[in-house]
Amino acid sequence: MVVMKVNPTSVYLQFTQPKQSMKSRFLALFSTKNTYWHTNYEQRALLILRIFVSLLMIRHGFPKLEKLMGTEDIKFYNFLGLGPTISLALCVLGEFIAPILIILGFRTRLAAALVMFTMAVAAYGAHSGDPIDEKELSMVYMVLFAYTMYAGPGKISFDYWLFKRSEA
Repeated sequence: MVVMKVNPTSVYLQFTQPKQSMKSRFLALFSTKNTYWHTNYEQRALLILRIFVSLLMIRHGFPKLEKLMGTEDIKFYNFLGLGPTISLALCVLGEFIAPILIILGFRTRLAAALVMFTMAVAAYGAHSGDPIDEKELSMVYMVLFAYTMYAGPGKISFDYWLFKRSEA
């Protein structure tokens, strides 16, 4: 709020923040016009989402990385006839490498697209004949990484600092 103060010797503008009730502050959390919320809390929420979901995904990808690096025979879903070794390598890319990039906020949208595609193949390819209980987690991850791809990395990311995007 801007208030004009007039003294006998000067005229000046005073910028003040109006007093907000608890109700209006709570409703501001859901408003798209509240710039403080979108510049601070939303950025932290995107960071927390990126880190938490990606760490959970890495937990699923690490055993596959060990399987790929091991000397045992690889038995894995054969995606598009590429063979189990290449399919497993692509899965490691989507479940281990891409989440690390997402945590760092480097090429987040591309990495989230890789994870989302990997989860789509897991849900509708590898587990296509399984009951919904078997593919439910893949579908949840797919939606979470679709949101990450849509929202982007936010300002707390390497993408923002490297490319100085107004909206990373």
